[in-house]
Amino acid sequence: MTFTVGHYLAERLAQIGLKHHFAVAGDYNLVLLDQLLEHGGMKQIYSCNELNCSFSAEGYARANGAAAAVITFSVGAISAMNGIGGSYAENLPVILISGSPNTNDYGTGHILHHTIGTTDYNYQLEMVRHVTCAAESVISADSAPAKIDHVIRTALREKKPAYLEIACNIASQPCVRPGPVSSLLSHPVPDEESLKAALNESLNFLEKRKNVVILVGSKLRAAEALEETVALADKLGCAVTVMGAAKSLFPETHPGFRGVYWGEVSSPGAEELVQKADGVITLAPVWNDYSTVGWRDWVRGERVLEVEPHRVTVNGKTFEGFRLKEFLKALTERTSAKPASLTGEYKPVTLPKADPKKPLTNDEMTRQINELVDGNTTLFAETGDSWFNAVRMNLPEGAKVESEMQWGHIGWSVPSIVGNATAAPERKHVLMVGDGSFQLTAQEVAQMVRYELPVIIFLVNNYGYVIEIKIHDGPYNYIQNWDYAALVKCFNGGVGGEGGGHGLGLHATTGEELAEAIQKAKKNTRGPTLIECKLDREDCTKMLVEWGKRVAAANSRKPKVD
Repeated sequence: MTFTVGHYLAERLAQIGLKHHFAVAGDYNLVLLDQLLEHGGMKQIYSCNELNCSFSAEGYARANGAAAAVITFSVGAISAMNGIGGSYAENLPVILISGSPNTNDYGTGHILHHTIGTTDYNYQLEMVRHVTCAAESVISADSAPAKIDHVIRTALREKKPAYLEIACNIASQPCVRPGPVSSLLSHPVPDEESLKAALNESLNFLEKRKNVVILVGSKLRAAEALEETVALADKLGCAVTVMGAAKSLFPETHPGFRGVYWGEVSSPGAEELVQKADGVITLAPVWNDYSTVGWRDWVRGERVLEVEPHRVTVNGKTFEGFRLKEFLKALTERTSAKPASLTGEYKPVTLPKADPKKPLTNDEMTRQINELVDGNTTLFAETGDSWFNAVRMNLPEGAKVESEMQWGHIGWSVPSIVGNATAAPERKHVLMVGDGSFQLTAQEVAQMVRYELPVIIFLVNNYGYVIEIKIHDGPYNYIQNWDYAALVKCFNGGVGGEGGGHGLGLHATTGEELAEAIQKAKKNTRGPTLIECKLDREDCTKMLVEWGKRVAAANSRKPKVD
């Protein structure tokens, strides 16, 4: 078999640990898809559309560390850029691969289908540069290896998505074979002088502080420093809080864990703990209008040691040239204990059990979902009140929570959990999603049926975009209601022409019905189970109401007048 450009790409993707790639077919990428299949190093997983394809790859990267999505030119890639923007915002290395026009058409003045009707085909490459860390167009087999390697290496180093465009008549052209994958996985050697200076300044900072608290941010996973953070917490012996988007990035069973810090909507005691500290170590935080509750609670200033993925700022000085994990390891070796903030026993909030015969409430739904979560569960929390329901859950060791608080694309979670469940089939996957969000990407439940993914979906049917209602109400926040549970029967229609699928759709209007539905879901191991939970529209967390008011106030600030 002749080794081709498509084979080279497949080999490299397999070398970095991909067992699957996601795809939507189009005539500009068909030969490339054939080449990827011919190589055989990965399984090809198909999506209903390119937006969902990009989000499925994003979810795969959350579990696997990297992912790839293959789409067609223009009509496919521009749709996929939405999810790629999400991957950029959420620090996930997704390789977006687009087929592109035949090289013989470049410069001829031809107008091609799937384009915007001009003779310049470079607009897609120019657009995608804004949401990727590297972008290359392959129009010759000779240049393919260097360009493929550059895109993959940069994505892995920067933990951002990257883009590769391969002309449709180049994918099957002969190509050299790749060398060792270590060249793509290595990181630059840290600058020891800068690391030493940052360490000394940080130790000087901590020496003068008594009441120290660690605040874990959402970029910590991308910084590959989860274990180093636990080691630092063990050494300092201080209290540890996590930001809302960092839920589960620090073990809640750790003796130092003290809840979620989210300004005025923090876990009980967490806001006071952080505000009273004379030294706060912030690890890979994201400070935006959401995490600061409308710019009201931003942890910064002289009492903060800010540790970012590639930079440390402390005592009015800033240092770079090393990675966060390298700095934390060095700091842990030299720092001394700071246990003053660790007073009293952490008492997580527990929701009381409701009367099982009464109408289902948000609290009772959350309580039962929390009981379902074990150490092998990955819980997806869709944009909206699901964020706050996840925040107030108590997680056993090993449980994971996935959210998308920076990009905040409603509907993200449905295709993303498809990718995550594909990457980690050994884990239990649970999704909390609102009805409005679900309507954007509902068709991807069909792929859960197709690939027999036993995802348990708790669909909150409260007749609209409740998060938007709490921020700024209007007629645009209300949607056409569906019979969501019945929809699963449509998706079961047939698998490869060999009969129906194994998806299960259930309704829950009381606590008793929800408990029965969960038991059925546990037994349904060959497909998704969608449990439609009917709640009153006004029934949501107090956290969402308070947070929504603050965000609305920030959005409605009047323009400054010079």
